[in-house]
Amino acid sequence: MNIEAPKVVPSELSHEIQAFVGSLLGAGKFEIHQLAGDASARRYFRVVDHDDSWVLMLWEPFTDDGRYPFLSVRSHFEKHGVQVPKVMGMKPEKGLVLLEDLGDLTLERKFWENQNEAHALRYYKATIDELIKMHYDCSFDRSSPCVAFTVEFDTAKLLWEMNYGREHLLEGLCGLKFEPKTSKSLDAIFTNICETLHKEPKFIAHRDYHSRNVMLKHGKVRVIDFQDARMGTIQYDLVSLLRDSYVNLSDDSVSELLKYYLGQREEKSAVYDLPKISSDHFDHIFEIQTIQRCFKACGSFASFKMLRQDTRYLKYLAPTLKTVRRSLQNFPEYATFFRILEDNGIFEKTFDAS
Repeated sequence: MNIEAPKVVPSELSHEIQAFVGSLLGAGKFEIHQLAGDASARRYFRVVDHDDSWVLMLWEPFTDDGRYPFLSVRSHFEKHGVQVPKVMGMKPEKGLVLLEDLGDLTLERKFWENQNEAHALRYYKATIDELIKMHYDCSFDRSSPCVAFTVEFDTAKLLWEMNYGREHLLEGLCGLKFEPKTSKSLDAIFTNICETLHKEPKFIAHRDYHSRNVMLKHGKVRVIDFQDARMGTIQYDLVSLLRDSYVNLSDDSVSELLKYYLGQREEKSAVYDLPKISSDHFDHIFEIQTIQRCFKACGSFASFKMLRQDTRYLKYLAPTLKTVRRSLQNFPEYATFFRILEDNGIFEKTFDAS
């Protein structure tokens, strides 16, 4: 996270925040700096006291009853060794949680800092190591009442995500209007994609496992933004990470990292009696998940512009659509979807932030 403006505290909560932080840190002369926001409604602040610092998360008020998603998932992940930020204190009725400060170095920034992509791969492998813990160690321990077990990427949820892309990208930002026959064909394709994914075995998925949600602190990978974890395909997180809208991993790197993931999964097979996965089937589902996940990401980028005039994410639409295009070309049964995007110039469109 980057500092956006110094000493900015919401006026309506200034006293509450100061009192909360003071109750944890004492009467020292700490400062509170607002951090740059992401695409969510959460707000973050860095609390600085001499050489020490923490991150304050401000969200809606909650009840600390073990079912608050952020805390529930964090606790379950921590139990199984996933590197998540420590909680220093909280004030649920005000939506305040003080967290360990993980710094500002994201996996995305580390990727772009390296002139040679190969130098970043060890960090990606470490990121996959954390994913292996989530997918298997966390998924097979049902002794903890983690909320991630109660929600899943079923057909309805996956379809909602794809229709989000249709609504905000195709119909909203691009202004497309569909004839009833075309709309019905698109519905059928979307449903087929989502039903195919729903039938796959489900494990705990982070849900937003991309390079901006992986921090590097003292050279070690740390995981953030996990509160929406739910049951899903193993490919969902892999697509998020390896076909990320924010970086441009080469095909060779993606292949190497997928091979690394499957090797790590094989080591878990003896522990959890995992079924064998054929490479052809794994790749087939990976490509279908790419279509679903990346088209949903396009919908999100478009929605930020359509719903709140936030144009920061429009630059990611073109490269993400190219990823969708490559995967769609593998599936002649999805030709109508491909033609809609191709014939309307969506694949080649320049999305101007002006």
